[in-house]
Amino acid sequence: METQCMDNEHTVNDEVVGGIDPTAEVTHYDVVIIGAGINGAGLFRDLCEQGVSCLLVEKKDYGAGTSAAPSRLIHGGLKYIETAELGLVAQSTLERNLLLRNAPHYVTPLSTFIPTFSWTKGVFAALRTLCGSTTAPRSRGALLIKVGLAIYDFYGARKRVMPKHRFLFRRRALALLPILNRNIVALGNYYDAKIAQPERLVWELVKDGLAANEQSLALNGTALRQVEQGVLSFQQDNGHVTRVSTNIVINAAGPWIDKVNQSLGVDSRMIGGTKGSHILLDHAPLIRALDGAMIYFEADDGRICLVFEYLGRALVGSTDSKADDPDTVKCEEEEIDYFLQSLSSLMPSLSFTRDQIVYAYSGIRPLPLTDAAIPGLISRDHSAPVFEATHERPFAIISLIGGKWTTFRGFAEEVADDVLKRLHKSRRVSTQDLPIGGGRDFPLSVAKRKQWVTQVSERSGLQIERVDQLLERYGSHAQNVALHQGEWQDDQRLPDSNDVSLAEIDWIVKNEQVNHLDDIVMRRTTLAVTGEVTLKDIEAISQVAAKQLTWDEQRKHQEREALIKQLVNKNRYRFYPDRPLSR
Repeated sequence: METQCMDNEHTVNDEVVGGIDPTAEVTHYDVVIIGAGINGAGLFRDLCEQGVSCLLVEKKDYGAGTSAAPSRLIHGGLKYIETAELGLVAQSTLERNLLLRNAPHYVTPLSTFIPTFSWTKGVFAALRTLCGSTTAPRSRGALLIKVGLAIYDFYGARKRVMPKHRFLFRRRALALLPILNRNIVALGNYYDAKIAQPERLVWELVKDGLAANEQSLALNGTALRQVEQGVLSFQQDNGHVTRVSTNIVINAAGPWIDKVNQSLGVDSRMIGGTKGSHILLDHAPLIRALDGAMIYFEADDGRICLVFEYLGRALVGSTDSKADDPDTVKCEEEEIDYFLQSLSSLMPSLSFTRDQIVYAYSGIRPLPLTDAAIPGLISRDHSAPVFEATHERPFAIISLIGGKWTTFRGFAEEVADDVLKRLHKSRRVSTQDLPIGGGRDFPLSVAKRKQWVTQVSERSGLQIERVDQLLERYGSHAQNVALHQGEWQDDQRLPDSNDVSLAEIDWIVKNEQVNHLDDIVMRRTTLAVTGEVTLKDIEAISQVAAKQLTWDEQRKHQEREALIKQLVNKNRYRFYPDRPLSR
């Protein structure tokens, strides 16, 4: 979870407070960032690049909360056109194009189709929405989609890297996608992008920040335990306490922002989040029919759904309903019914059942509190309200409200500029063209990729195909994985997920700030989200982690049980000993 659901000095457990030495050394940081989701991590990197000393703290793991529950799209926000948020569309399309350049190892173009089943439906509803209505029906006909795509192309022109849209009529649409309902009248086609490993990108932003500024520090598994006389005391899972002072606290706790503000001594009612759920299907016929594209479609009730191929699975999303408890959120049965019915209506020739689900996940979008009747019409724009410092609280609090995955860099830049002004510092580096993590020196052309893979293969002794696989998984950091020398060799693989090696797991544990087993299975790798990890795999991974993190048998057992419970209870995971998944 990207949060610190913490107690303040008046309510914190006496035993915990009693364990904090009030005379212990206090370290000063220019900025303390609470919450290491995409917004917190993005801001951390930006400020570190400017020479600002930062402490980034996260109660669980980097990118473990809302940032691990997106639609895994990097998109320009086509639907924001109908709510007249054109500034957000302009920023989103620019940031999408920048991410395609700066993180090419994880962010790739995605051909997207919008099927329409009428010509003029929704025109008057759209006009009412543009005029401020919050209850207009959401139906959209071909004329409306055509106009929207033309506007989208216009706003996506800056640093364009993908083709403009095209429009196909019924005969050509069905020839291209014969699985679609025969009542289709037209098919819009445009390009957005998808992100293969969002959780790893969050970690890479943190790692880049640490590399840019040796005066900065990032701690996961760390919660705020006390705020007293301007000093913040943080406690790690291992019991170690860090006491710090600061000029500015950034509250980047997402859906938990109001709770964190209360812990810091201020009352706020800023967040009115909505729940988004997704499922992943093991569905080979659907994957073949999609052929690498996404279908962005209207469900029977007018809400927008999507389905696209993600790492060999069909990712389906998303719901949008008001919710306010991020700690208990999960994909519910009625949401499953909604997804399966929507898919069946769109593609009646295919069969969709619960047995095809290999993974499900949910998150709370940290949207601003609003009285909008329809959750889908709540603005996805961002803001950063400030509680200025007081005599009792000598640091300002800046809360990061709203935003979305695609615009994290732009949001970070805006907030960083305000922070620099407050600290009387100047910007040193623009992040607009700054590569992220394994996107740095990533070989883009076929020729350069072949050369890169061949060179690493010769240095490491690994087969060319294996190095290429690692490059896909880690970007240019694959070289470090391939050259890693440890207790395990690359040909020692997980028992069932045999394209992941024990040497990879060893490298991750040693180099990527792992505290728990779920850090590896759910965020540093894609083993969980693709439905591939088995009980044997979990045992093998726990053996490697235990060796490097000096876990005893009891701790190792606790880690395995906690991970299995999470997968089964919150992610609808089923461990199939005899049923191979399709590939």
